[in-house]
Amino acid sequence: MILLGAEIALYILIASMLLILVRLFIGPSLPDRIVALDLLAFNSLGITLLVIILTGKTAYLDIVIVISLVVFIATVAISKYLTKGGTYD
Repeated sequence: MILLGAEIALYILIASMLLILVRLFIGPSLPDRIVALDLLAFNSLGITLLVIILTGKTAYLDIVIVISLVVFIATVAISKYLTKGGTYD
């Protein structure tokens, strides 16, 4: 039952990645694109975690944790830059 739920969640995350890509390319402003890029990164990490659940191999779990921390710090840094007077179109 858990595997079925993980497969359904995997398909939902793949469909949401397509919508996120649309927002990334069509986004009206730079902050919208930054949020879309952040969401795309965390969505891909979620897909990786679901693949770990489906296959039962936990080899990539440490990599997922490190990449999520790096993505979070990068998002905070870019947001700080934009709020301190960085220009965007």
